[in-house]
Amino acid sequence: MIHPTPSPRSPRRATVKKSARGPRPETQTPTTPRPSTRTSTPSITALREEAAHCRACPLYKNATQTVFGAGRATARIVFVGEQPGDREDLAGKPFVGPAGQLLDRALERAGVDRAATYVTNAVKHFKFEPRGKRRIHKKPNEQEVSICSHQWLDQELHAIEPELIVALGATAARAVFGKATAIGKNRGHIISKPTLGTDIAADVLVTVHPSYLLRVPDEDRAAAFEQFVDDLKLARKYAPADS
Repeated sequence: MIHPTPSPRSPRRATVKKSARGPRPETQTPTTPRPSTRTSTPSITALREEAAHCRACPLYKNATQTVFGAGRATARIVFVGEQPGDREDLAGKPFVGPAGQLLDRALERAGVDRAATYVTNAVKHFKFEPRGKRRIHKKPNEQEVSICSHQWLDQELHAIEPELIVALGATAARAVFGKATAIGKNRGHIISKPTLGTDIAADVLVTVHPSYLLRVPDEDRAAAFEQFVDDLKLARKYAPADS
């Protein structure tokens, strides 16, 4: 627009107009990664306190409480499961029920000290359907996994910055990778620094959820357990015996 009477600021406007012909600063893509913001990430304690009041998805309405992760805040290994079960929902702690006890046995056999690790779930509230007096586990859907992963799991991983993430089962793998990931063809080896659903850099080990072993036919259970132990042995180098 041409002004009848140029204002005293006209030269400055002309300068802005001239610079606008060149590349706009905001459209220039940096050649180096954006600086990390992890220094401002809340601590695990602060995240746990905040998550206790989570209302990000409807699952909180029927659950007893939020079941946040537990373990060493500086752990080199983070185990990610699916969701808390009935025992975990009542206790407020992850992996304390039958599947958790099986995980403890397998970790001991594999030479990994659970106390030196951090265990959590992709979803922090127990999803179930009532059946008489029992509460039967119900698999969380895609939206519930996505919401909870972005709301809490991502922040847990940033706070801890583990060297290895162990995805226990398909739902955990979906949360960690940000997409559906087959267990069968990805288990049994360490995946080095893959692209994840979060921006942290960590190796990943994919294996079955210990609850799967509870459903295996009796005649196959021992072999399935040994295979699970073999998977967990791959994590041993990330957690020295003196950790």
